[in-house]
Amino acid sequence: MAITYSMDSLKDKLADILDVIPRHSEVVYLDYPLYGNVGDLLIMKGTEAFFQAYGIQVRERWNAENFACGRKIPKHAIIVCQGGGNFGDLYPHFQQFRERVIEHYPDNRIVILPQSIYYEKEENIKRTRDILTPHPDLHLFARETASFQFAAEHFGIKNLRMMPDMAHQLWPIAPSEKPSASVLRLIRTDKEANSSLQTAGEPDTYDWNVILSDRDKRGIKRLQTLNILNKKAGNPLPIASYWRRYSDSLVSKSVRFFSRYESVITSRLHGHILSCLLDKQNVVIDNSYGKNANYYNTWMKHIPNTELIQKNESEIEKPPVHV
Repeated sequence: MAITYSMDSLKDKLADILDVIPRHSEVVYLDYPLYGNVGDLLIMKGTEAFFQAYGIQVRERWNAENFACGRKIPKHAIIVCQGGGNFGDLYPHFQQFRERVIEHYPDNRIVILPQSIYYEKEENIKRTRDILTPHPDLHLFARETASFQFAAEHFGIKNLRMMPDMAHQLWPIAPSEKPSASVLRLIRTDKEANSSLQTAGEPDTYDWNVILSDRDKRGIKRLQTLNILNKKAGNPLPIASYWRRYSDSLVSKSVRFFSRYESVITSRLHGHILSCLLDKQNVVIDNSYGKNANYYNTWMKHIPNTELIQKNESEIEKPPVHV
């Protein structure tokens, strides 16, 4: 029998992660996003809210650019990797970072928070399998059914479970102002854009990088530069603390922006999720390889005032790989 989820139950579902990251445990949080993709920032904020809700102690926070594999981590500390949609070969920088961490820390429990999986090349699937399989205490959370099925078939990981996106821990978010406009169109303009379903030239059409101002982007760039220089100097500055405060302002700005509209049409998964966190009517358009449709059909199809647009019914649960 199919399970019907609500926004309340999706947040409650995340508590199952406590099976592998127990209350009051110590963790090292890796791969937090030091860039301006608001969707990834929502995941980060949800992750931090999860840690706080369950008394989980974060010993250290590192991004993919300033963490040195080989750094000593106590064996009792759990290594927690950021969730999202970059598991696979579409974003090799982040995948290779995770794989290096898995290779360098065989004696630590490693938990990869909910990820969507997508590969274009068979040889990269084999590489990932060969790295993941030997680790004795690796736990992977797949973000939707298609990714779960793919990981079960190709990776041979015994500790594999399905879990919604970490941003659901932020539920509910109160709108910061009353709507003053009708429909916001948040449309992808990157390599995941689905040109057959979306158009980016209509009024009130934006992407995350348009919502952020030039000043916001300069601030991000300065912190990224400082992050690299700080690593060369041995990381004396608390970059994670600086970024946590700055990224709070970026997320708050995005919430204010969404709050101005009565409804949202989006091809960004976290445009859809943020709309739902705000209890706002929304339509989600599938992305180029089925990630949005897979997520919607796994968790969101019974959420009130939501709708999915995709090519056809046969693409529901489309396998996250082309080989």
